[in-house]
Amino acid sequence: MTDIIPADWRFVLATDLDGTFLGGTPAMRRTLYDWIEDNRHDVGLIYVTGRDPHFLPTIWDEGVPVPDYVVGDVGTTIAQVKGREIATIPALEEDIARRWGDRGDEVRRLLRGAPGLREQETPFRYRLSYHYDPAAFDPVVIPPVEALGLDVLISHECYLDVLPGGVSKGPSLLRLMSHLELPKERMLVAGDTLNDLSMFETGLAGAMVGGSEAGLVKLAPRLPKAHVCSAPGAGGILEAIAAHGLHDGAPRMEARA
Repeated sequence: MTDIIPADWRFVLATDLDGTFLGGTPAMRRTLYDWIEDNRHDVGLIYVTGRDPHFLPTIWDEGVPVPDYVVGDVGTTIAQVKGREIATIPALEEDIARRWGDRGDEVRRLLRGAPGLREQETPFRYRLSYHYDPAAFDPVVIPPVEALGLDVLISHECYLDVLPGGVSKGPSLLRLMSHLELPKERMLVAGDTLNDLSMFETGLAGAMVGGSEAGLVKLAPRLPKAHVCSAPGAGGILEAIAAHGLHDGAPRMEARA
């Protein structure tokens, strides 16, 4: 992968993981994964995930394609993958670090004891993440956090992320694309929850895969380039590649799913 020059890519998939690239039937996943691996000379792969990048080698050991780049931690990490080593790109993270500052302890103080929230154990550099119970949560705690210049993002009806202001999956993907000089017309973004919304708001061709969060699908009418897929997960990605006419060599789900 490190010997592939992005300018050679005919098509680039920028995809969420859980429920999206890792979703669908085994046949759908195998069809998509095999096609990507067979076409690494002109197909680029970017993970755009809420996951901590240190999680990623566990799925590569299960036969999931290794990406060329990662936008991780809900957009607060931007990294290149070299072999199986994940190397952050400091020049692309400088602004993210500046926006976050040293606000972690202050956020913890504001949210300490808040009903319906429990901080996740995984340490993050430029974000805080909580398990979220909507039945118990009181949104009165959000404005003081936002007053610090931070954003609060709720997704899956079970996660709450506190992020640097203006930083999320979509803006960080655009930052990476600019760095790599990737044309927008070559890109497909794919996701299934509200923390993927900012990817669809970029105006890039999109795949809201089958089974996506209802709150995300509800917003599709104002996102004209977001294709609402019938097939779940990897199958939806293949469906959207065809719907957007992004790569005529991609397999059709009707033929192999």
